[in-house]
Amino acid sequence: MAEHDKPPSPPVKHHQPTAPPPSAEEAAAGYYKAPPRYPNPPDATNPDPATLREQWRYATRQYSRWYGHTWGTAILAGAAFFALGWLIKGDNPLPSRSHSDDHRHDQPASDRA
Repeated sequence: MAEHDKPPSPPVKHHQPTAPPPSAEEAAAGYYKAPPRYPNPPDATNPDPATLREQWRYATRQYSRWYGHTWGTAILAGAAFFALGWLIKGDNPLPSRSHSDDHRHDQPASDRA
């Protein structure tokens, strides 16, 4: 019990030496940074027309390939979501593709015509 009556000792603070503030020249030198160096700098001159033609053909071929893959992915995703909707609903998820009498009984008579 005597141990509980003692006041807690103050926390020990460790002081680390700090560096003096930098001079104005050092601060300015640290603030200004050289422009970034690009890993692939531009060519000094334009390439010859044959090289440009080859690069253009390669770029259009790549774009066409990516474009086709994008459409293929979109179609597959659409089919997958349609199938998922069919599984969740247990019926055709698109009401416009179902029979005309299936979903019309809950609509008012003025909307049927």
